Amino acid sequence: MTVASNHLQDVDLRTLLTSLIIIIIGSVYAIIKLLSHTPRPPVPEELQYQTADIQGNILKGKLPNVTSDLKNGIDDILISVVVPSYNETSRILVMLTEAIKYLQSSAQNKWEILIVDDGSKDGTAEFCLELSHKEFKLDAGQLRVLKFVENRGKGGAVRHGLLHVRGKYALFADADGASNFSDLEALLKSIRDVEKGSNDAAVAIGSRAHMVNTDAVVKRSFIRNLLMYGLHTLVFVFGIRSIKDTQCGFKVFNRQAIIEIFPFLHTEGWIFDVEILMVAIRKSIPIIEVPISWHEVDGSKMDLARDSINMAKDLVVIRMAYILGIYKDSIESARWH
Repeated sequence: MTVASNHLQDVDLRTLLTSLIIIIIGSVYAIIKLLSHTPRPPVPEELQYQTADIQGNILKGKLPNVTSDLKNGIDDILISVVVPSYNETSRILVMLTEAIKYLQSSAQNKWEILIVDDGSKDGTAEFCLELSHKEFKLDAGQLRVLKFVENRGKGGAVRHGLLHVRGKYALFADADGASNFSDLEALLKSIRDVEKGSNDAAVAIGSRAHMVNTDAVVKRSFIRNLLMYGLHTLVFVFGIRSIKDTQCGFKVFNRQAIIEIFPFLHTEGWIFDVEILMVAIRKSIPIIEVPISWHEVDGSKMDLARDSINMAKDLVVIRMAYILGIYKDSIESARWH
């Protein structure tokens, strides 16, 4: 009787433990599912761009799709530059001046700039169109502007922009001009070295890791540096261990990398860089980290405390969502806009 009783107790204990494990896993799944994010589909006007000709006439056109319009512009456009922008009238002129000067000297006419206005309230889109013909005397199509009807976040702006470029290669660059634009040459060389004439996907990312002990970082506030190191630690724990700087706003993708990464992204907030790299790593896409020049620029749109907490939360959600199969990077889960 005692043996039978003990056996029943063991069975009950195993059943209880199994039930607890199922409940815990189910609860975690439900929480991550609740916190996960799916980008909203674009409205029709977000699939249109505006551009100014040299006389200042504003022209409109339909954005190409990097996946379905595979041959669109590849022969004519070498490099596309995507600039996510939110209320940037006070900073974007410096960045555009440096970018256009470099592109005109290095890429001749085989380039385009795509400004993605993320629901700005200060007329960023109109300001850039005015700069295009008044300041830079650009031909129609060289600088294109698309405008979101409402703010989506930096990640949403970058994703949407890169899915609608014409170039063989595409750079996304921050509007603040903190990176030295001429460093683009080193990133392009790194990608071409990996390609070696093939069409395989490749990514090159600017890195500020070599600047850790320089004035550009040391002079930041203690809290800012503490939060930065905390984020890097979380990123390391969650599996990105070979990349020293995930957050630099200066990254280059060849066209195949865009097709294999960006239709599958979910995150539209500040932590989107990490999801880009996670998907690339999951698909064994080479990522080359290239040291670049960088300096601090005032006017950041980031709320340090609030956005750092959200980034940490989003990082956990991203990692767990892929582990649990909530996020997928297969063709069935792709969103082409």
